Amino acid sequence: MTIGWSCTASASTETIEAPDKLGWRWLLVALRVAGWLTVFAIIIIPHLLLSLVGLRHVIPPPFLGALAWIAGVRVHVRGKPRPHALMLGNHVSWIDILALAGASRSAFVAHAGLSEHPFLAWLCLQNDTLFITRDQRSTVADQVGQVSEKLGRRRLTIFPEATTNDGTALLPFRSSLLSAVERLPRDFPVQPIALEYGDAAEVSWFGDEPGLDNFFRILARTKPVYLTIHFLDPLDGEDLTNRKTMAAAAQAKVEHALRL
Repeated sequence: MTIGWSCTASASTETIEAPDKLGWRWLLVALRVAGWLTVFAIIIIPHLLLSLVGLRHVIPPPFLGALAWIAGVRVHVRGKPRPHALMLGNHVSWIDILALAGASRSAFVAHAGLSEHPFLAWLCLQNDTLFITRDQRSTVADQVGQVSEKLGRRRLTIFPEATTNDGTALLPFRSSLLSAVERLPRDFPVQPIALEYGDAAEVSWFGDEPGLDNFFRILARTKPVYLTIHFLDPLDGEDLTNRKTMAAAAQAKVEHALRL
């Protein structure tokens, strides 16, 4: 699964193998989707009106946070997101986007594949998502330029693993897009973040699991998804020397916070 530059779940009592095996939990899924649609109906007109006066960024973050809460996600925050920071974190699930937006009002860098789905692409753009084609190396310079334009306007999150992990270990942090930060003043905040799930292996979207299966599996849970978001200290000193040192330092801080 690729979100944020950017799947097989472990078996458990909460694991649902496929949508047609949900049983009575279809009702729980339906209620949560109905809740999402109700919130969307409430906010859409105010959002469109605010967009007309250049305030499109106001409603999407709390809206996404509300979707996470309706889906059963219970977020605990440690530390504080720095203003206008570039945030670098681990990536476990599509839940990351909803919860992190609600907790930090961040925009995101996402894989261009999401833009192929019209409604999903529209939703992403409402939160100023930047779509990146990570498999075309010839476009890296252009993509770095796009990231540079976004930085400083509001918080921006990149998931440097380039895909989701299984929640038990980190994949290597890629440094390509961090070239955008090399051009900025040394005091520009580059802030690592660690997303710690209480049962990461049960909620992660990883491997070959179809997206809809994971979606139904999460929404059909009868127990909450507990997520702690650690906003760690920004990088400083030699960690900011170049994009490679930034990627390595951010990964080390996230691993330490997650006790991996």
